Amino acid sequence: MKSEGNTPSDFKITTELLYKGALLFALLDAVYVPILVWRVNRDAFRRMKWPLVISAGLVWYAIWAWAIGNFWATVYSYVFPAWTQTVLPWIAFVVAGVAALLLWMLTIRSKRNAILTFCLTGGALGSLTHIWAIYQGIVTKPPMLQGASPLAAVVIAFFEYMFYWCTILVLARIMDWMQGMLKGKQLQIPD
Repeated sequence: MKSEGNTPSDFKITTELLYKGALLFALLDAVYVPILVWRVNRDAFRRMKWPLVISAGLVWYAIWAWAIGNFWATVYSYVFPAWTQTVLPWIAFVVAGVAALLLWMLTIRSKRNAILTFCLTGGALGSLTHIWAIYQGIVTKPPMLQGASPLAAVVIAFFEYMFYWCTILVLARIMDWMQGMLKGKQLQIPD
């Protein structure tokens, strides 16, 4: 039997599945982050303030539009009021833009590698959002998630969000590079 969206109603997200997902995201991050550290220097990151805000809004809008479209009935209707179904992607757009701005400001003030700091704090933000979701009942209310470990949900969130923030960095870097091209600067392939 199919539920609303594209997921069978009897599908279960288990602790083992969450840890396997965390491992997959960790492996992707282990490739993604060093490449970004190598290719995006601190000056480029400093210029990416507004491209990061725009990219974050767009990426998180897309993530939430997909998640709500596929998992509203099986997951999110258990933790969000019904009226939020249509506005959650827009809320995510705004909140992610603000979060990107705050992460950028925090990163710029850090003396550590900007990209590594940005990605790690993005992962930490993911864990914090999942801790909030756990207190809202995300692993106890929806039948799809009942029995899954709250710790596993927090662990996967760290690596999953790190991956998303890396993707946001790539989009922002492309925007920054294109902006430089439009301004007539002689730019080489993005550093």
